[in-house]
Amino acid sequence: MSAEFLTIHPVTPEPRKIAYVVNLLKQGAVVVYPTDTIYGIGCDLMNRRAVEKLCQITNVKPQKLNLSFICSDLSHISKYVKRINTPEFKTLKKLLPGPFTFIFESNSNVPKILNVNKKTVGIRIPQHAIPLALVHLLENPLITSSIKDDDLIKEYTTDPEEIYEDFKNKVDVVIDGGAGGNIPSTIVDFTNGEAIVTRQGLGIFG
Repeated sequence: MSAEFLTIHPVTPEPRKIAYVVNLLKQGAVVVYPTDTIYGIGCDLMNRRAVEKLCQITNVKPQKLNLSFICSDLSHISKYVKRINTPEFKTLKKLLPGPFTFIFESNSNVPKILNVNKKTVGIRIPQHAIPLALVHLLENPLITSSIKDDDLIKEYTTDPEEIYEDFKNKVDVVIDGGAGGNIPSTIVDFTNGEAIVTRQGLGIFG
């Protein structure tokens, strides 16, 4: 069965549509959605079957899966990382929501992903109303991956209709929140006690 193509307003998401998608996520759906950088593909972190499906779709072995969570706020982040010291917290408060992924050591609240313990986790709070509304209502993070294009010149697909054609037989819902970007988030690694930019993306760190 083909995925549903669902248009949601990118600035003021319709609560009824958000609730509809969240209900599907709770049932194990895999969803494509916009962020403040590029379109992502994700599911409910706490739904094992959905995570299995996400791994299959993205063709990633669990051992190689780099966890990235979309969270709703800073208190949500603290549930899944081992510790955030005061300078790190000030950095997060200054830059989030925004186009950053912050890498921390994970804590015991992060479930075993297909029986694989992951020691680190990437945390995102995107400055985009749709994913924030989804995780706020879901009350769990979305485990997420970027939508990449096979085109060597255009690495990231920006057109939701084009994304739908690529994923309509793989996912359950493709959310149309308008044209996406083609620059990913900036990755900042905090696991060694200092901030190290490991990928320069849209966000300017420093």
